[in-house]
Amino acid sequence: MVGTKMKELIGGSSVIRAMFEDGQKMAEQFGKDSVYDFSLGNPSVYPPEKLKSVIKKLIDETNPAYLHGYMNNSGYETVREKIALSINKRFGTDFSFRNIVMTVGAAGGLNVAFKSILNPGDEVITFSPYFSEYRHYVENYGGRLITLKPNTTGGFKPDTKELEKAVTPKTKALIVNTPNNPTGVVYSEEDIKNIAAILSKKSVETGQTIFLISDEPYRELVYGGITVPYLTKYYDNTIVCYSYSKSLSLPGERIGYLVVPKEIDDFDEMVSAFGIATRILGFVNAPSLMQLAIAECLEECTDVGIYENNRNKLMKMLDEIGFSYIKPDGAFYLFMKTPEDDKVFAEKAKNERILLVPGSAFGCPGYVRIAYCVDTKVIERSYEAFRRLGGKYGD
Repeated sequence: MVGTKMKELIGGSSVIRAMFEDGQKMAEQFGKDSVYDFSLGNPSVYPPEKLKSVIKKLIDETNPAYLHGYMNNSGYETVREKIALSINKRFGTDFSFRNIVMTVGAAGGLNVAFKSILNPGDEVITFSPYFSEYRHYVENYGGRLITLKPNTTGGFKPDTKELEKAVTPKTKALIVNTPNNPTGVVYSEEDIKNIAAILSKKSVETGQTIFLISDEPYRELVYGGITVPYLTKYYDNTIVCYSYSKSLSLPGERIGYLVVPKEIDDFDEMVSAFGIATRILGFVNAPSLMQLAIAECLEECTDVGIYENNRNKLMKMLDEIGFSYIKPDGAFYLFMKTPEDDKVFAEKAKNERILLVPGSAFGCPGYVRIAYCVDTKVIERSYEAFRRLGGKYGD
């Protein structure tokens, strides 16, 4: 018999995955070229060519017992050191292998972090719209996710006044995601400084550490010279969750890392907790082959220009049709305002064989998310379908 909690999760399974599965069924029915699936953030751009050659070389030339074997739960020290030095070079930080814990993607990293810091009843705050799995991750460890209302008039930038009001003695962490899924919004340095000031102030007032957790799978996907601030430089009690799923187009390989700065409260205990959490959650360690492979590709990145071109084509198309949206400066999502209930709109879009995710899945009704990490031809072919959809609403 399936447990009660799991039955609840089955009933509320991911809207994004459901839309993706609908898209696959529609593709079988109508043909792939007649379905415009913008539901899932599955990178369409290939990984860098160097990654392929590195993996082949590792397989051909590395002792299999080492290549496929266990290592420290936190990952290979050599890999962690290379990552630390790469971060230092890019952001002017001062990390070593001791500050890096290899993880099974950013999702695995978030679960390791929450397992390590949360007690039953602790609260984790996030800004809406937010990645829906955050709620499940927090609740896995007895915590409560507190969601702040969307700052629709402020371009979905963080509303620090709402943040200050939301902090209670039970607040254990704030999780931020920039560049953001689903809006593509990038938080400015001023945004981060304001957040850091509030968390510092409230940590003193409540008498307990409030962690800032930075979920960063889209860090490298930014356009027009936009800079994404590195959060450990602004707030000591920051935990960075990074993934190579987007920057190297490796979502299925599940490889990432946590950064734990030495300035964090109880640094040694925190690092030990992350290593133990990695083991007892069943990960044991991040995938060995992928650890060694990404260590040789730290200067590589997928072709962001393709996503930028897709973004520009999509915005031009929506402008011509008359839809309004938030201009994304990063990630590969566009958050479009709907002329009626977002779920109803998504169903009407589906009738035109357009797969979009309702904003209510991200805690922000009245919008839909368009994932433009697709083949450019999908965007071009979808024009008439979007035009018909827009025509249903008149001027």
